[in-house]
Parts: sequence; structure tokens; C-alpha cells
Amino acid sequence: MVARIPYRREHSDQRRCPGPRPGFAARRKALSTFDEVFERIKLATNTRTQVELAEVLDIRQSSISDAKRRNSVPSDWYMKLFEKFGLNPDWLKKGSGPMYLRTDQGYEPLDAPVAGLVLEDPARYGDPDAKSSVATVFAMGCAVDENGVSQPLTAIAKLAVPQSFAAPGTQIVRVDAGAMEPVIGKGAFVGIDTTQKNIVSGELYGVFMPFEGVAIKRVFLDAANARFILRTENPTHPEQYLPIDQHADRIFGRVVWVLQRI
Repeated sequence: MVARIPYRREHSDQRRCPGPRPGFAARRKALSTFDEVFERIKLATNTRTQVELAEVLDIRQSSISDAKRRNSVPSDWYMKLFEKFGLNPDWLKKGSGPMYLRTDQGYEPLDAPVAGLVLEDPARYGDPDAKSSVATVFAMGCAVDENGVSQPLTAIAKLAVPQSFAAPGTQIVRVDAGAMEPVIGKGAFVGIDTTQKNIVSGELYGVFMPFEGVAIKRVFLDAANARFILRTENPTHPEQYLPIDQHADRIFGRVVWVLQRI
């Protein structure tokens, strides 16, 4: 005779539910990696949107959307953020370690900027005025004969200026006299747009002067006498004159910016 085993019904609360599949937790954690890094980057750079962050990183906004879709932060982002702001890649990736590896005070790791240190808003780092170019500075003195024929200017220094100040055709000279004070002081750097040679009466121009070189003058049209009047800001300096038919050769360009201490 076969013995019958009694059937025992298990309560529903005793039934086992299947556990998480292997690797599920790791995959779930990975899904938040991009968002976590993205939030840290926005916090550290004071940006709020993908458009602002794209300007900071000097990339297209679509590149950020692509990275988000791939759930992967490109490695060159970390390098750019370190070079521009001194941000710690480990902090950006995992939230560990100090936020900054480099500050204005050096390479001592800090958890935040030095107290009281005012940092500029990085959201506009993509603007031309936020990017610099190294330009050549020329001396104003050069050989100019009585006919206004000049020799090339002599390079004397280098100067970092905003990219918008170093447009093609712009020559930078260092003022070596006080004739234009107080508007332009001795030692000032002056940007001259050599593509602008048409005279607008009353504006400042660089003019090739015989036996002097380039001089900054305020130029006025004297049509009745077929000439231009050249004036300085110093009232003790006499007026000088430029025949209209010589202005194409003697006008170096129009003054478009001045950099000086006040």
C-alpha cells in the first residue's frame, strides 16, 4: 500500500518572491550617473540650462543631448572644467574629494572657493569678450618722410585682449606722449582699426606725421580749404593740417578702443 502524504497549504505570506536579477542594482545605479554628474557640473559652474552649459564648455547644445542619451559624460568635459575652473574630476564623477583642485590661491585642495572670493559668472564664458587673444603691440615711432611715406612699425610687446578687440585689421600701439591727455594718457594701449580710413569729423584717428611716426589726432574736415584739421587734447599744442588729397596715405586708421589706467 502506498502511503499518502498529507497536503499542506502554505499561507500567501509565506510564499517567496523572486529576488532582484543579478546586476540589476548596478544597472539601476548607472542609469543615474549622467544626471548626477550633470547636476554637479551645473552647481559648480552656476549654469541652469543645457544652452548655458554648452557656452561654458564651448560645445554645441546638441552634444549635451547626445551625451545624455548615451548616459555617458565625455572625458574632455572633465579636462575643460578643470582647466577653466579647477574642478576636481573625482568630485564631478562620484561626488568624492574636494570640489576644487585649483583656485586663485594655488593647488591646495579646497571644498569650496576661499571665503570672500568673488567669482565671475561662468555662464558667459562663450562670449567673445570672455575669450582672450594675444596680440602684438607696436611702437608709435617710425620713419615717416615729409611726404607721409612710412616704414613698418616696430613690435615691442604682447598683450592679451578680448577676442572682439583683436578683430582683423586692428593694430595695437602704445602711446608714448601726453598730447591726448586726459582722454588718452601716456602708456595707454590703443586699438586702431586700419580698415577705417574714411574720416568722420571729430573722431580720433592714428595719423602718420612727418618725422614723428603714428600720432593720435582728433580730425575735423575743413572743406573750405580742402584740408583736415588735426588737433590734440592739449590746448598748448598747435593745430596741424592734412591736405585732403593726402589723407588716403597718411591716415593709419580709426581709434576703436583704449586700454589704460585711470
